[in-house]
Amino acid sequence: MQENHLREQLKKLIIEELNLEDVTAAEIEDDDPLFGDEGLGLDSLDAVELVVLIQKHFAVEIKDMEEGREALASIRALADFIEQRRAVGITN
Repeated sequence: MQENHLREQLKKLIIEELNLEDVTAAEIEDDDPLFGDEGLGLDSLDAVELVVLIQKHFAVEIKDMEEGREALASIRALADFIEQRRAVGITN
């Protein structure tokens, strides 16, 4: 249940902070890609903003591109990444 709440929180945060218009949290599927032509269609500048948002709101750091590629694949991947880091106490 906690993980579902986190996914919804992430959807709302992304829409609000990245100023996505014409998109609602309900329209974003947990496994939709965040980048590219499918899913949300975010770009590299959005990725940088997302990394900062994750650190600011969840005190979890994405350390490099490899880690970022996996963590930012989808809402589900991002929620799982945050939960894993919190579980083992890896933050900033």
